[in-house]
Amino acid sequence: MNYEDAIKELEEIIEKLENDKLPLKQAQQLFERASELAKFAQAELSKTNGKLYQIKQELDQITEEEL
Repeated sequence: MNYEDAIKELEEIIEKLENDKLPLKQAQQLFERASELAKFAQAELSKTNGKLYQIKQELDQITEEEL
């Protein structure tokens, strides 16, 4: 699974929870799945943020070396 797939599924679950009259058990299962997806998406964003920070640090270092 990738970030985009997780967000798409999360959006679908949110729509179901908001618009459908679901049995409590099914709503609970969907909520649990949504929680898992949200954690996954947050982890992916954190990884990406870390990579971007590393790239920025490397670019800053190259720029400083040129001065």
